[in-house]
Amino acid sequence: MNQDQWKAVDDYFVERLLPADPVLEAALEANAAAGLPSIDVSPMQGKLLHLLALTKGTSRILEIGTLGGYSTIWLARALPVDGHLVSLELDPRHAEVARANLERAGVSARVEIRVGPAIQSLAQLQAEAAEPFDMIFIDADKPSNPAYLQWALKLAHRGSLIVVDNVVREGKIVDAASTEPDVQGTQALFEMLAAEPRLSSTAIQTVGSKGYDGFAMAVVL
Repeated sequence: MNQDQWKAVDDYFVERLLPADPVLEAALEANAAAGLPSIDVSPMQGKLLHLLALTKGTSRILEIGTLGGYSTIWLARALPVDGHLVSLELDPRHAEVARANLERAGVSARVEIRVGPAIQSLAQLQAEAAEPFDMIFIDADKPSNPAYLQWALKLAHRGSLIVVDNVVREGKIVDAASTEPDVQGTQALFEMLAAEPRLSSTAIQTVGSKGYDGFAMAVVL
C-alpha cells in the first residue's frame, strides 16, 4: 500500500458517498487562489466531522483554527438554524477568505470568526462566560495542543466531544527522541489525555488523500 493507493480508495469513497458540492469545491479553489496552505481536512474527513456533530445533536461548536473555512462549512451545516459556531483564526487574511467562503455557503449567520492568537480568544470566551460548547474541533498550531485541550475542558460540559486533528504525524508520534515542535506538542497532548480523569479518549489512524495521519477524540465525563 502507498499514497497512490490510499488516494485511489479515498476517491472511490468520495465518488459514491459525497455528491458533487460546488460550494465546498469553490471554497478550496478560493483558498488556493489566495495562497492559503493546502492543509484543510479531506472531503471524507469533513463529512466525518459533519456526522459527528449531527449524531450529537450539536447546537454549539468551537473550532480552533479556521484557515479558509472548509471544515467550518462542514461543521456549520450540521447545526440547527439557531445553532452557533465560534471559529478562531490567527491570520486576518485567512479569516477574510473564510468569511467569503462561509457567505457563499449560506452559513455565515451561524458562524462567528474571531481573529487573533487563539489563547487570547479562548480566555476572552471564558471572560464573557460563554455558554459551553457541545463539540470542540482543534486544528491549529500543534505545539499549543496541550494548552488548547486545557481550554477546551474549561469551555465544555459533560458529554462534550473534543476532536483533535493531525495527531499521527506520519507515524512520528511514536518517536520519543523527536525534536520537532509539532510532534512534541502532540505527544504532550496524549500525555494529558492519558492522565485526565475528566476525559474518555481514543485515537484513530487515517490514510487517504491527505496521507498518513489521524484524529484524537475525547468525551467529557
